Amino acid sequence: MTALDLSSPVGVAGAGTMGQGIAQVALVAGHPVRLYDAVPGRAAEAAAAIRARLDRSVEKGRMTAADRDAAHARLLPAGELADFADCTLVVEAVQERLETKQELFRALEDIVDDDCLLATNTSSLSVTAIGGALRSAARLVGLHFFNPAPLLPLVEVVSGFATDVTSATRAYETARAWGKTPVACADTPGFIVNRIARPFYAEAFAVYEAQAADPATIDAVLRESGGFRMGAFELTDLIGQDVNESVTHSVWQAFFQDVRFTPSLAQRRLVESGHLGRKSGHGWYDYADDAERAEPHTAEPAERPAYVVAEGDLGPAAELLALIREAGVQVREEDEDHGTRLVLPSGGQLVLADGQTSVEFRDVVYFDLALDYRRATRIALSAGHDTRPRTLGEAIGLFQALGKQVSVIGDVPGMIVARTVARIIDLAHDAVAKGVATEEDIDTAMRLGVNYPLGPFEWSRSLGRDFAYDLLDDLHLRDPSGRYAPSLALYRHAYATEKREGAS
Repeated sequence: MTALDLSSPVGVAGAGTMGQGIAQVALVAGHPVRLYDAVPGRAAEAAAAIRARLDRSVEKGRMTAADRDAAHARLLPAGELADFADCTLVVEAVQERLETKQELFRALEDIVDDDCLLATNTSSLSVTAIGGALRSAARLVGLHFFNPAPLLPLVEVVSGFATDVTSATRAYETARAWGKTPVACADTPGFIVNRIARPFYAEAFAVYEAQAADPATIDAVLRESGGFRMGAFELTDLIGQDVNESVTHSVWQAFFQDVRFTPSLAQRRLVESGHLGRKSGHGWYDYADDAERAEPHTAEPAERPAYVVAEGDLGPAAELLALIREAGVQVREEDEDHGTRLVLPSGGQLVLADGQTSVEFRDVVYFDLALDYRRATRIALSAGHDTRPRTLGEAIGLFQALGKQVSVIGDVPGMIVARTVARIIDLAHDAVAKGVATEEDIDTAMRLGVNYPLGPFEWSRSLGRDFAYDLLDDLHLRDPSGRYAPSLALYRHAYATEKREGAS
């Protein structure tokens, strides 16, 4: 099944921001486009806005004047749904209410031909439920674009329970012909991106609610150590706290209030207070012109240790040994079977975040996971009540000697980056095991949809087979609510395969 012919008209129902973006994508690809909105006059206003954006594309050299003029001629504001009669694809981007979408598609069934492909751009509703109101849901598919649709490449192509394979394939190939990067997805709450991205927000909020660190520090660690484009607090302020919380709540409810997707009470209070982020002038951060910029906690300069003793290979943090030597700190290596850690001159231990807490040991400082320890500019440390000040000082001084800024946070298991990445990896493995999408499509979706530095499976491979499972298993022992219980899929990946490979 090939993509729609470019001569075939495409209808877009809903002339808001997303509807305009989808219409512009189809228009620039070469289709005649009909744009409709239930509010009188809004479609014409939206068409004018699209034409203005195309004019700016010409000014910036991204489009020729001839192509712009041809696109202008192909765009038609529709006064009524009947104007979609000759369309071969209609995409809806109307209000995110099930009844509204069902009513629209029921009306379209009486207007368009039987071979017209119907698509919903829903981000949180069930494609299956939307199609349940139709005489034939076989031609209904999800085409979930990301905002702004003309710029962001990802499109989730979602097959509902009744969606015909031919319809899904046709939608997939059409999205690709429009210059997008489509990924195939089963109809599951949150699809790929909004399902697997939940821990990025949830774990940051959980660390904050545990009073282990403030938003600016957590965001800085996620960016400067984890390699994420933005931290969870600044990103939700940009998205809108009400919008982000609504998606989280929708996924949680759709999974029958699964504890893994539990919304944040702190975020709920933020929404209730009207602090919705940038659009309201205040969210986690204050955006007033005269507001003081929130800065992350950064430790004062400390003296570097003369040497460290490396016991084991440090696993995902093995690169640190080379960096320590390059910084002029002596590394004494000992082959130990009982763990991977650095021993400081004080006798205290420096250990990669593993889901345990410093308070469980006499003199331990944990350090957080980094995407790339050489390129990271900040490292988070955590210490317990029994950690000696000298040990913490030596740990701070060691990372400062490597050119890193250091943020000391509270004694939370898994710290910030490590627990976030482990949970993302777990949800990704669980999604593949349940037939939601392939490993390749999940990695593509998370890199393009939310700008993750690595896809979950790329990250899993780089960290080692058992890192995420072991960390979550330790976290689950300390928080037996089920929130951190590793999935059976991750267990099979990390443990069962390892045992089979080691069998004789």
